[in-house]
Amino acid sequence: MTVSEVPESTTSTGSGAPWGAAAAAFTRWREGDDQGLDDLVRLLSPVLWQVVRATGLDRERAEDVVQTTWIALVDHADAITSPQGIAAWLCTSARREAWRAGRQASRERPVEDQVLAHGLPDHESPEHQVVLDDEAAMVRSCLEKLPERCQKLLRIVAAGPRPNYNDVASTLGMPVGSIGPTRGRCLDKLRQELVQAGGIR
Repeated sequence: MTVSEVPESTTSTGSGAPWGAAAAAFTRWREGDDQGLDDLVRLLSPVLWQVVRATGLDRERAEDVVQTTWIALVDHADAITSPQGIAAWLCTSARREAWRAGRQASRERPVEDQVLAHGLPDHESPEHQVVLDDEAAMVRSCLEKLPERCQKLLRIVAAGPRPNYNDVASTLGMPVGSIGPTRGRCLDKLRQELVQAGGIR
């Protein structure tokens, strides 16, 4: 008999579990009757299946664990001194193997990009900062090529929130009404310098 996936609704580990029949089947197998092992697999596979599934493994991993448990029995049958302990030995082995498989599954589980991004520090990469620094240096270089009045006006305008035009007019000695148009002409000149420098297209 081969071990296959056993439905979750099969025999449970309650008081009616076939411990006596399992002990008898194990004894027959130990005495050379291969049918004893087949009977043991038939009797206890449903129990092992439920023990393993109770640890939270999915169906595929649970089946692998049950298979591994039966292989372990074949390899270590001589270590079991009492036939009455066969069911407890199998259940304990299956549970330990399931825990091991569960830890391995956790290590192998792929991490989504969103999860990785959430756990990373909230700052730009060094490469991104280098690009920003280069762009800022280009803007400063192009700004220095403009007339002095344009340089002062654009620096004041760019220094923070929308400036008070009365303060700007007082600082630069120019009419309030001319600040907007002058600012537009200065920005056009700056844009032309950036185009020539290759900063914008």
